[in-house]
Amino acid sequence: MKTGYFTHSDYDLHITPAGHPEQVDRLNVINERLSKLDFDDLDKIVPPMGTYDQVTLCHPKEYVDYIKNSCPLDGSVSLDGDTHVNSASFNAAMRAVGSICEAVNLVVNRKLQNAFCASRPPGHHAEKAKPMGFCLFGTIAIAAKYAMKTHGLSRVAIIDFDVHHGNGTQNLVWDDPNILFVSSQQIPLWPGTGERHETGAFNNIINYPLNPDVDGQDLIEAYEKEILPKIAEFEPEMLFISAGFDAHVNDPLANLNFTTNDFKILTKLLCKFADTYCKGRVVSTLEGGYDLPSLRECVDAHVKVLMEHAK
Repeated sequence: MKTGYFTHSDYDLHITPAGHPEQVDRLNVINERLSKLDFDDLDKIVPPMGTYDQVTLCHPKEYVDYIKNSCPLDGSVSLDGDTHVNSASFNAAMRAVGSICEAVNLVVNRKLQNAFCASRPPGHHAEKAKPMGFCLFGTIAIAAKYAMKTHGLSRVAIIDFDVHHGNGTQNLVWDDPNILFVSSQQIPLWPGTGERHETGAFNNIINYPLNPDVDGQDLIEAYEKEILPKIAEFEPEMLFISAGFDAHVNDPLANLNFTTNDFKILTKLLCKFADTYCKGRVVSTLEGGYDLPSLRECVDAHVKVLMEHAK
């Protein structure tokens, strides 16, 4: 089987203000690099538009309508200090939802072994009725709930290695005993959540804070010795990855010292785990990563590992 690579031109139309770190060029450098991979093993897929039925698995309809109605006909509007929308932002965010749900369909139905969604805006900071941190809809949490509702999976796990805590995903799955959320993040750092004592209503959340200036070996050892055994106890049937690459040493928004090889090793650990416990079923989606050369390298390494495990 192959790895699915999902992207769409709608994402280019979600334009943030000049100088904003979450910019169109993030996907440009990713798509340029991935276009050079072997398409005998990588299936490029144009994703469908997301639906209200999908997005309301996590967000009230009133909130979805609020995002839609906030998008101006001209120019851009700030929903908070970091999160901006223009006329195309709602479609881009809904396309991201459609992308990850279609990835779930194809992976669960054995049309693909695994998948990577190169989409924007990102999603892991969006709470139930609150956009924040560049994010409008909680795409990874929506996908997890969609996999269970549509395909009858009993338990799934979400892994988030973005340098910023996935507060939105945590908010959306807090009281769902069938979703395990594992998040590693620099602390102290925005958004100020993600301490170890935040464990969810059913002990279904694992937060692993990282001190500033540590390198990726700290997290790799934690996964090998502590985190992966806990995920194994949960017995997930599918693995979701919030793939943020802003823990890289060159990223301007944080203070960790990960290398591209650290992300490669971490992806290998997760894919090997999925091979053993989840029939190899992995769906990954882009979150952060704001140094363009590093982002390009890290996504390339991440997707190549997915491709290796799809053969």
